[in-house]
Amino acid sequence: MSKTYDVVVIGAGVIGTSCAYHLVKKGLTVALVEKNDIARGTSSHCDAAALIVDKQPGVDAALGYASIQRFKELRDELSYDFEFTNRGSMYVCESEQEMEIATKFAKDLSKDGYRVYTLSPSELVEREPFIAKDLAGGIYSDECCGLNPFKLCFAFVEAVKGKGLDVYPRTSVMGIKLNDKKEVEAVETTSGTLLTRKVVNCCGVWAPEIGKMVGVEIPIIPRKGVILISGASFQFCNQKVQEFGYMLSKFAIECKRDPLVEKYGVAFTIEPSEGNNVLVGSSRNFAGYGIDAEIDIIQTIAKRAVRFYPILKELNCIRSYAGVRPFMEEHLPLITEVEEVPGYYIAAGHEGDGISMAPSTGRLISEMLTGEKPYMDVTPFSFSRYNK
Repeated sequence: MSKTYDVVVIGAGVIGTSCAYHLVKKGLTVALVEKNDIARGTSSHCDAAALIVDKQPGVDAALGYASIQRFKELRDELSYDFEFTNRGSMYVCESEQEMEIATKFAKDLSKDGYRVYTLSPSELVEREPFIAKDLAGGIYSDECCGLNPFKLCFAFVEAVKGKGLDVYPRTSVMGIKLNDKKEVEAVETTSGTLLTRKVVNCCGVWAPEIGKMVGVEIPIIPRKGVILISGASFQFCNQKVQEFGYMLSKFAIECKRDPLVEKYGVAFTIEPSEGNNVLVGSSRNFAGYGIDAEIDIIQTIAKRAVRFYPILKELNCIRSYAGVRPFMEEHLPLITEVEEVPGYYIAAGHEGDGISMAPSTGRLISEMLTGEKPYMDVTPFSFSRYNK
């Protein structure tokens, strides 16, 4: 049995569901194929925020900022509540050295028109009364937002399912058929053959597996991160707060740090949830595809968390989880057609920014596949950068 679609999207995390949604809104018929269930991969093992303060000035920040603006539209556009909150976000600095780097970082983002401000130690405490009182300062943006990544995926799907979108859960891709010109012709799945001239690979850390089906080597590797969940408490944290060491860890910026923190790429983050739990993290280390949360990492994260929020000593950790992020060396995702395989597109490699960049990525893919001029220059996200 076979069915025909304008596009087959592989992977139903935040990137895949966003691409499917935006493609259907352009009038295309779409098959969304997922080997497990919706939002069961990295999108179910991540944090819950879309930020501007953790983006590098330039195209990284531009893609993230466009998504934040799009989230504001989606809040009214989608009937399924994905718990969008516009609560802002802070980076806090433990040392004068970090504060110096953070100040320059904030100035560079501000020059590009983003609302990012420096904060003195007293201003940190004014915004977050329970934070440690010996910090050197920080940076803040009121443009950052929070949301529920599970519900975001379902919101995208529910909005267009049966209106141009067919969903194939628990369906594995067995192969991608090309014609004599190496153009996409069909996707072979465990649920049958899906005839199509366009495929979008949205498989995150598993994107290289789908790439090999058409002879394309995708340079994405898994980078693990661990998150701790506290028991419910009163709201002692008003927004997402991260130590600036998170940026140093994310972009491998050299700075003096604790050896165990260095080993696991641990840097403190805390994020309030709608249920008055807090998400506490995080780590960044290369450990294959496994998602075990090792006790050494859990202990290091907890120790780091108590340093910044001493009140956390009084809360129980009710669970922990780990996820793997699709790391790319340049810290820029692939949002691109592969010229060598006409009709084959990739939307993957966002690392820990998949939530932040999902709406922008979906919009760009929909514009590219319908022949429209993308709203921003997609050259930095092109696969051709590896063929130079």
